Amino acid sequence: MSQLQVLRAKDYPRMPWKNGGGSTEEIARDAGEGLDGFGWRLSIADIAESGGFSSFAGYQRIITVLEGEGMRLQVDGQATRPLLPFDAFAFSGESQVSCTLLGGSIRDFNLIYSPERYRARLQWLDGSQRVFSSASTLLLFAAAAHVDVALSGQAPQQLGRYDCLQFEANATLQTLNVQGRCCLIELIAH
Repeated sequence: MSQLQVLRAKDYPRMPWKNGGGSTEEIARDAGEGLDGFGWRLSIADIAESGGFSSFAGYQRIITVLEGEGMRLQVDGQATRPLLPFDAFAFSGESQVSCTLLGGSIRDFNLIYSPERYRARLQWLDGSQRVFSSASTLLLFAAAAHVDVALSGQAPQQLGRYDCLQFEANATLQTLNVQGRCCLIELIAH
């Protein structure tokens, strides 16, 4: 049976980075404890200075700047384009990655997932959108102060900035009507 839950930003637990260089607010994950055992994980990180990223061998990562001027990554020795707010960028979790901030500190949004266990799709939406999905897990992360979402067969929900709607065990084609800037993550277990 499908389950819908609204996760509030004020309740996200804070945990240290794997490399000890900062901290992350964990939004949601499918399983496991700490930094082990998950198949997918959503989080928000605050980056105060340029430096290295933690390694997550066996995972894929998709990162998006939420606040601040942005950053440029070095991924396995190759410079990326400047990553500006709401411009998602994907890379291998086992890559050697460091960032150079383009201005002051930033806040970013991260999806880390195991491609051996899940197929993932991440897209940023803005304004009024109607989206259809049959993914087994749907996550809708609000990047605006007010996001309205209606999922077929469910009561309409209002999300505040950085709140997240999590819909699990989906077995049908869902219609999502969304108003506001948000990120839709679709995960399908293999």
